[in-house]
Amino acid sequence: MTSLPGACRAHLPEALALLKQLVAIESPSTDKDAVDRCVDFVEAAFRDLGLATHRLPVAAAGDQLTADWPGGDPQAGRTLVLLHLDTVWPLGTLERMPIREEGGRLHGPGAYDMKASVAIAWLAARAMLDLRQTPRRSVRLLFTSDEELGSDASVELIRSEARRSDLVLVMEMALPNGELKTARKGVGDFKVVAHGRSSHAGGNHERGVNAIEELARQVLALQKLTDYARGTTINVGVIGGGSRSNVVPDRAEMTVDFRVATMAEADRITQAFHALRPALPGARIEVSGGLNRPPMERNATMVATFEKARRIAAGIGLQLEEGSTGGGSDGNFTAALGVPTLDGLGAQGDGAHALHEHVVIDSLAQRAALLAALWTEWD
Repeated sequence: MTSLPGACRAHLPEALALLKQLVAIESPSTDKDAVDRCVDFVEAAFRDLGLATHRLPVAAAGDQLTADWPGGDPQAGRTLVLLHLDTVWPLGTLERMPIREEGGRLHGPGAYDMKASVAIAWLAARAMLDLRQTPRRSVRLLFTSDEELGSDASVELIRSEARRSDLVLVMEMALPNGELKTARKGVGDFKVVAHGRSSHAGGNHERGVNAIEELARQVLALQKLTDYARGTTINVGVIGGGSRSNVVPDRAEMTVDFRVATMAEADRITQAFHALRPALPGARIEVSGGLNRPPMERNATMVATFEKARRIAAGIGLQLEEGSTGGGSDGNFTAALGVPTLDGLGAQGDGAHALHEHVVIDSLAQRAALLAALWTEWD
């Protein structure tokens, strides 16, 4: 156990070089060819370590990839490690956000969210091979390619793999001070369309039913559903409607993001959206959408799972803390199944989805040592 941190530090330069190569392969979620190039690279990197890789072709998104650690006792349990290879950054972003190393940080699009996690998993495996250690249990790494879009193409595979596992390690970024994430809000969105009746804004104004006015009334009602005490937020983020200023608009629509801390709140918000009724005579309301990721609640299973991880971390000299976030991850899906889940095992850094995105380079070795310890010590 005590030699893991040293082995990870020794191979940190290799892992950093790997990370730079990964960031250089731009992989926006919406570009299948680009994401598949990243899958090619990752498949080769883990195969070279001796892991057994298997590629799953996907038509609607980038391909998915599994990598299985040789050895490990399936009878002792199965650990699933979740990573994603897609980013929010379009092709060409490297021209305005070039890869650079500065002040102990590596900057670049997708470095923090979450290509550093791929380098961490690679480094953990590399260090264990150097020490001739093998996981106590069966370990499968699952690399998906559409997490930033909501994981529609990968969610069933994630759930299927999680049901066959008794521990899920989610390699999303750590909280600012390295804390794991033991609670995440559930995430969803609704589309609300207001239908009215068009007419000439000058000659027949009274005959029209203004869909934008109807939608505006609904916006005010929906925003009031926000309840900070319950951890519930409603955000009307996109709105549009109408054609010309001299036409009473017959259609307007909005897209609404909502975040909830509990399934009870998810049910309350869903019921409220479907209970919307028109405020103007002659108008009609249409609602679609719902919860995309269930909340990851800090329940008894989560508490026990984190405490076990804390003890293992202490064995290699790491002090592990916990926290929560309003964002969702694929860990939301696995925790909702009742499978013990640890989230936020990725690198420390800042700037996910922002121009200052970066990772703290030294954290790569620390997190790799933690991941390797979880593989070798969890029973």
